[in-house]
Amino acid sequence: MKSFPRAVLIAVLTAVLGQAGAQEFPSRPVHWILSQPAGSSPDISARLVADQVSKTWNQQVVVDNRPGGQNVIGAQAAAKSAADGYNYYFATTAALVGNPLTFKSLPYNPERDFVPVAMIGKSPMVIAVNNSVPAKTLAELIALDRKDPGKLAAANEGSKTFGGMMSLLLNVATGMQLLQVPYNGVAPALQDTVAGRTQVVLVSSAAMNPFLKRGDLRPIAVTASKRVTGLESVPTMAESYPGFEYVGWFALVAPTGTPDNIVRKVNTDVNAVLAQPDILKRLLDLGAINEGPGTPEQLAQFLKDERARWAKLVKDINLQPE
Repeated sequence: MKSFPRAVLIAVLTAVLGQAGAQEFPSRPVHWILSQPAGSSPDISARLVADQVSKTWNQQVVVDNRPGGQNVIGAQAAAKSAADGYNYYFATTAALVGNPLTFKSLPYNPERDFVPVAMIGKSPMVIAVNNSVPAKTLAELIALDRKDPGKLAAANEGSKTFGGMMSLLLNVATGMQLLQVPYNGVAPALQDTVAGRTQVVLVSSAAMNPFLKRGDLRPIAVTASKRVTGLESVPTMAESYPGFEYVGWFALVAPTGTPDNIVRKVNTDVNAVLAQPDILKRLLDLGAINEGPGTPEQLAQFLKDERARWAKLVKDINLQPE
């Protein structure tokens, strides 16, 4: 009998071994690096999904918090981790899209160092005002600002954070002259707006929701492309200013070189977890909206579109990288 050519034999063996590797994965704990502190909304969301994936695999998924440096510490650690299918980065908008536009140099390259795995959820921003502000709509807020430009103060997390850039863009898009007041974190920005030391605040729905439920703040607009579940009565910015569609998001990515068959298995299993009604509801309560299963290719296109969208934002607000 004529023997198989060596190249054909190698190809067959590679395919068989690859399939076996995917079937055996994972055979040990899997690590999800997160560049946010324990107890934060991304951390709670990551652990919620990780716990369910652990049950699917009968193998622990460890959420490894590496906060600090505006996500740089965690992103760098994830980028340099072994591309063996056991290391992932539970990434935020800032780490994969914002940082390359606001830093002159980074010790990691989001496009080169990571491959997309699965979209977890999107977190729209909410524009809200102190209850003493006599504006119940965006149009009324604009009119109030024009009556006395620069009097209204907007709390945010700093000009180069997601909320800070959005707050600056709000001025550019509407022609308002809100005084930008940066804070070291979301909590003090919200607390000062509730207290009336600032009058406007723009942060994620995840952070804003508890204050809205208690009636501490009045929502007047959301930054998503469509109205947000739970805030259906609140108009989107895009309804008045087409194209104003910016949301934060969480996505799972892996170090470049991670085997494709494992990436696809993780994508399938994470999507299955995200389809569970109780998980969807708990994520929604945390301010993260999952819009259904997607492929790694769809996530890659989303990231490409987001980079273009945020590059325009940075140009519009004339933000210079440092």
